[in-house]
Amino acid sequence: MNTTTVPTTLSEQQLIAGLPAGFRWGVATSAYQIEGAIDVDGRTPSIWDTFCRVPGAIDNGDTGDIACEHYTRMPADVALIKDLGLDTYRFSVSWTRIQPHGTGPVNPAGLAFYDRLVDELLAQGIDPWVTLYHWDLPQELEDAGGWPVRDTAYRFADYSMLVFDALSDRVDTWTTLNEPWCSAMLGYAYGAHAPGRQEFPAAVSAVHHLLLGHGLATERMREAAPRKLDIGITLNAATAYPASDAEPDLEAARRADGMGARLYLDPLVHGRYPADVIDDLAAQGIEIPVQEGDLASISTPIDVLGINYYFSQKFTGFDENGRTTDDDGLPISRTLPLNKPRTAMDWEIVPEGFTDLLVRISKDYPGLPMVVTENGSAFQDVPDENDYVADADRTAYFTSHLAAVARAINEGADIRGYLAWSLLDNFEWAYGYDKRFGIVRVDYESQARTPKQSALYLKELAEQHRNL
Repeated sequence: MNTTTVPTTLSEQQLIAGLPAGFRWGVATSAYQIEGAIDVDGRTPSIWDTFCRVPGAIDNGDTGDIACEHYTRMPADVALIKDLGLDTYRFSVSWTRIQPHGTGPVNPAGLAFYDRLVDELLAQGIDPWVTLYHWDLPQELEDAGGWPVRDTAYRFADYSMLVFDALSDRVDTWTTLNEPWCSAMLGYAYGAHAPGRQEFPAAVSAVHHLLLGHGLATERMREAAPRKLDIGITLNAATAYPASDAEPDLEAARRADGMGARLYLDPLVHGRYPADVIDDLAAQGIEIPVQEGDLASISTPIDVLGINYYFSQKFTGFDENGRTTDDDGLPISRTLPLNKPRTAMDWEIVPEGFTDLLVRISKDYPGLPMVVTENGSAFQDVPDENDYVADADRTAYFTSHLAAVARAINEGADIRGYLAWSLLDNFEWAYGYDKRFGIVRVDYESQARTPKQSALYLKELAEQHRNL
């Protein structure tokens, strides 16, 4: 639909009702956040098992040791997805279940779990969407240097093929990495996520080796594919708004966009790193460790781009005293509030930033189909006596962001589906179990599952869409 024909008075519900035929409706999870069973059937420690043992690293000293017990409750969880009328389930595979040492042969017992999961999903008419890496690097590979070391990219490609060879006869959609920005920056630059390092040059190397691992795995999967499969990657991205038209503000927004989005999208799609980002890094004495042939591998064509979106931000290039450079002579970059309502994560709710992001990607990287692989919100859920949560705030969040997706489609963006984050309340990384993103409440004592108002809302939307 041409955007000029869309009345500005269309309500959010009308926009959502106009989503195209064949649009996916689903949910997403990740292995470490829900599976538990960390030392069962040959699984060995990942960097998150190790990080959870660092005093003060995780709120309340929480761990993923038990999580949602999905490893033993998987059939019931799949039945829950079916009951919610959703057609797509994006899950991640635990590397150390498949390949306990990060090298060597497959672990049959670990692989068997995902084999059963895929069969269970298909039996329920749910499309399995595999994410090969959602942050849980084998600790043995981190001990050898982790993602800042080039060899890890090759180890990832080898691991990917162990999973691919076993499941590609039944799984049509494959995602290599989830949010490489988080793996690199939160893990190696800021120390907020596993492995908890604070080494910015190492983080930049990690970015490149994550992307190289994606490229190497994609090349090998493409060559071995038994039929036409969709292979892609998932990025977390946002819109970086300048605080004003002043040059320092425009530059701060450019730098944020460069490090947050273009550093990944440009090599993936155009086969080059953005020149301005290379210059920004060089000013700090940092070089991206590109070797011959790397960018050709990284830019191996993909079939789908997963987009995870939670918020956008406003940037200024001035500090509180009006300075534009710091004591080291580097330019100032800091965020300012957009004065929007906030979630329990203290993230501002900016659905218009979602539309702007999706439209921008469709224009700057044309011909690349997108799926929203994560979008959701944490709020202070209050269950009633039956453990039901009337989460009107989360339901409103989904409404505004689904409408944002519809607006982007109406402006020409090719978006094929929406996967809510997350199916279950779960281990929310450094926040432990305090932050609940699930559309299904989990009582962590009894492990009982209770669909929230937001789950019933998404079920209704999916059913309405199928009946169009």
